Amino acid sequence: MMNFVLVFVGGGLGATLRHLINLTCARCMAPGFPWGTFVINITGSTVMGLIAGYFAFKGGASQSLRLFLMTGILGGYTTFSAFSLDAALLYERGELGLSLTYVLGSVVLSIAGLFAGMALVRHFA
Repeated sequence: MMNFVLVFVGGGLGATLRHLINLTCARCMAPGFPWGTFVINITGSTVMGLIAGYFAFKGGASQSLRLFLMTGILGGYTTFSAFSLDAALLYERGELGLSLTYVLGSVVLSIAGLFAGMALVRHFA
């Protein structure tokens, strides 16, 4: 039962952070492109790489900690369902180039961020 509570609390924290970043990006960046989700997908994947790398190279972590951080916080923070919707909306608006840039940029930079996070931990471990 405690594991469910950890995921619940972590998910709430991650979702709150996601909302804050979406609001900040909407206020600070040019409209017409889903900057919030773009930033969230990249930073979330990078942080996932850092955490996974740390757990893998510095030693194990408890199941509770993994559930809280990775399933809870990062699960609440990142959202590829929003990514899919944003890509579809750009396409539906006739912004094929922006949609393609968004999809390719999100996927490539998120995977690169994950590898970069793991490489940083591996380098400093």
